[in-house]
Amino acid sequence: MKGTSNNLRKPPAAPELDRIDFAILEALQNNARLSNKELAAEVGLAQSSCLARVGRLRETGVLKSFHAEVDARAVGIGLQAMIAVRLRQHSREMVEEFRRHALSLPQVLAVYHVAGANDFLVHVAVRDADHLRDLGMDAFTTRPEVAHLETSLIFEFVRSPGLPLYRPTEPGKVTPVPSRRRTRKPPR
Repeated sequence: MKGTSNNLRKPPAAPELDRIDFAILEALQNNARLSNKELAAEVGLAQSSCLARVGRLRETGVLKSFHAEVDARAVGIGLQAMIAVRLRQHSREMVEEFRRHALSLPQVLAVYHVAGANDFLVHVAVRDADHLRDLGMDAFTTRPEVAHLETSLIFEFVRSPGLPLYRPTEPGKVTPVPSRRRTRKPPR
C-alpha cells in the first residue's frame, strides 16, 4: 500500500545537542543577523568552532532557515485570517493533496493539520475582505476534498521570536533552558 508509513510513530532521531548548541540556537532565534564573530563571543567559543557548530546544526536540520520579518501593511496586506477546513474524507491522499494545494497558494503563510472538528487551519494574508472572499471561493470551496470552511479574522498577529528550547536531562524528562529572549514591543 502506497504511503502508509506513519512518520509520527517513528520520528527521525534528534541530533545530540549540548549546552553550547542550545546557546547558539537561542542567540540566533533572538537575532539571526549576528555575525559569526558576534555569535562566537556571545556563546563563548572560538570563531572557527562556532562556524563549525552552526554548519553542523544546519546540516542536521536543527537550523532550518533564516528569515526576514516584513511589515505586512508595507507590502499591501490589510487583512489576515485563519481558515478552518474540514475535509470530506480523511484519507492520506486527500490530506496530502489539500496540504500540497494550500502550500502552493501565495496568500498562505502557514498550514496546520489539526485534530478536532476541523482538519486544517490555514493562515492567510490578503489585501482586503474582497480578496479573502475570492480566495475562499476560488481556492478552497472549489476543491473536491473540501467539505466545509470557517473563516476567522485575525485582529492582531504577534509572533514569538522563537521556539522554547528544552534540554534533555534524563530519559523521558526535559528541562527548559532559561530564556534570555528579548521581547518585542507590540506594533503601534
